Order: sequence, then C-alpha cells, then structure tokens
Amino acid sequence: MSAREPVVIAWSGGKDSALALASVLQDGRFEVVALLTTVTAGVERVSMHGVRRGLLQRQADALGVRLQEIVIPPQCSNDEYEARMGTALAAARAEWPGLRTVVFGDLFLTEIRAYRERMLAPAGLRALFPLWRRDTGQVAREFVRLGYRAVLVCVDGLALPASFAGREFAAELLDDLPAGVDPCGENGEFHTFVYAGPLFAHAVPHRVGARVVRDGRFVYCDLEPVDA
Repeated sequence: MSAREPVVIAWSGGKDSALALASVLQDGRFEVVALLTTVTAGVERVSMHGVRRGLLQRQADALGVRLQEIVIPPQCSNDEYEARMGTALAAARAEWPGLRTVVFGDLFLTEIRAYRERMLAPAGLRALFPLWRRDTGQVAREFVRLGYRAVLVCVDGLALPASFAGREFAAELLDDLPAGVDPCGENGEFHTFVYAGPLFAHAVPHRVGARVVRDGRFVYCDLEPVDA
C-alpha cells in the first residue's frame, strides 16, 4: 500500500477549516502534517479572527496536529504577506519532500480561490478545496449536527448586530441570522473558533471575555484560556 500524500491545512481555527480538515482525513489519501496559520506580531493573535495565540496552540494540541505559525507584522502589506507565506511554504516542502497540496476551507468565492491558486503556483503547490460549491446552509447545519462546537469571535457590524459576537454557533444562531447573511459567514460576516467536536481529543477550555470594536466596524469577542 502506497504512503499517504502529506498536505498542510490553511488553518484559521474556524469551522470551515475544521470541516476541510475532517473531509481530508476521511478521504484516506492524505496525511495532514501541519496546520498553517498567520499570527499578527505584537498582538499575538490569529490574524483577522483575533483569537489568542495560546488558544490556537491548545486547539492544535487537542486535534493532535502540528501547528506551523506564519508571523506577520501589523498592517501587513500583501507583498509582505506573500513573501512570508512563500518562505513558510518553502520550509514545509523542505521538511516534507512529498508535499504538493495546501487545503483550504473556501466555499464559493471564485476570486479568493483564484488568488490562492496563483499564490501557490510559484512554490510548485496546488490548492485543494474539499468544501467547494457545497450549499452553505447545509454545511452550517451539518457542522452543528455532527457535534462540533464553536464561538463567533469576530462579527462585521455592517452585517450583524454586535450581540452576535461571543454567541455559540448553533441551530438557534442560524435561525436568528438576518436575511442576506451567509450561514457560513463566507462573505466575511463573521468568524468562528472551534473548541470541540469529533476530531478533538478534548474540548479547549475557555471563557467568553470582553467585546471590542475595531475600525469602527468589526466586533471582536475575546476568548480567554481556562486551565482545565
């Protein structure tokens, strides 16, 4: 029997990343060797999502997959982002010579897919999108039905009331989403942190902390680590 192909997951810590990971693991052809995440220097949090670096590591530990961080500066330019990503991908290929695939949890944004494919091409890598074109309402409810647990950690205040930040991603929340908001937040309406579910050896202990508004628009809910 041939060895499984090594892959890395572009990891945000959110539900779509988790479902992409689950899909790849179920496929059987792949070995997930790392979760690749961008972290902003200084604030020590996951870029865009605002989750603390320590919680991210605890999440990876609970999943039993190595975490590979790409540290970027605040107000990072796209050129700088791509340079640091390229360095990380080159290092990953050197460590795992059979690596040729990066997995993403994107669902339907064609311009984002095209960008990712262009970014990977110079490194000799391809992008894999296991959730692509799936109905987002079905994806969201399947996530809940399978027993995953997640919290909304960032909300776009132009799309959702601030009170959604810190809420559990559950059937009740899906029922409460305003018309026009994608059930998976694929248009950036919200971001999540997954802390439990079928892939986890144990739940990631945390408590919901303060809400903070940034850029006059984005509402972040701080999740504080709790020692088990």
